[in-house]
Amino acid sequence: MPGYFITFEGVEGSGKSTQCRLLAEALRQAGHACVVSREPGGTPLGERIRELLLHAPGAAITSLAELLLYLADRAQHVEEVLRPALAAGRVVLCDRFTDSTLAYQGDGRGHDRELLRQLNSVAGGGLVPDLTLLLDLPVEVGLRRLAERGAVASAGADRLERENLAFHQRVRRGYLAIAAAEPRRIAVILADGGVEEVRAAVLGVVRARLPPAAGASA
Repeated sequence: MPGYFITFEGVEGSGKSTQCRLLAEALRQAGHACVVSREPGGTPLGERIRELLLHAPGAAITSLAELLLYLADRAQHVEEVLRPALAAGRVVLCDRFTDSTLAYQGDGRGHDRELLRQLNSVAGGGLVPDLTLLLDLPVEVGLRRLAERGAVASAGADRLERENLAFHQRVRRGYLAIAAAEPRRIAVILADGGVEEVRAAVLGVVRARLPPAAGASA
C-alpha cells in the first residue's frame, strides 16, 4: 500500500504541533504506521538549520538567506525522511511544508510567489501532500495564546513569533488564498476552539480521506 502524506499548516499559535501529535496517536490506535516530522527540522542537519533560523541569538538573517535556509532544510528532509517513509507505506504527518514557504516567505516577506513555487518544487523534489490541514484562526487569538503560555516573553521565543501583527496578518491571508486555490487538497479547520473540538474536526476530515489501515475492521 502506498504511503499517505498529511501536512499541518497555520499561523503562530494555531495548535499545529498539538494536533499533529494527537492525530498520530489516533492513527496508530487505528493500526496505521505513522511517521511524524516537522519543518524546519526533522533531520540532524535540519535541526541545526532550525536553530539558526529561529533561535540564533543576535543573528541578523536577511529574507533571502532565510528562504534559502528553509529550502536547504526541505531538500534534506525530503530525501532523508519523507520519501523513504512514504515508499515504505507509512502515513507521514509533517508540521509545516511547502505552503509555509508560500505564506511566510511569499506573503509575509514579499518574495515572488511563482519563484517560490519553482524553488519549492526543486527543494521538495516535486513532492505534494495528499492532504493539508490548515488550522485557521485570527492572528490576534494565536498570538494571545503564545503570550498566555509565556512563549513570546521567554528567551526561547522564536524570530517568527516576534514579528509584528501586520506580518502575521499577511501570512494568514496568504494561507487562505492558497486554500481557496486548492480546495481538493487543503481542508480549512477553524482552530479558535478548544483542543478537543479541533481534534474532532481534524479526525473527521482525515477519516473521510485516509484509506483504512491494512487488516483494520470496517
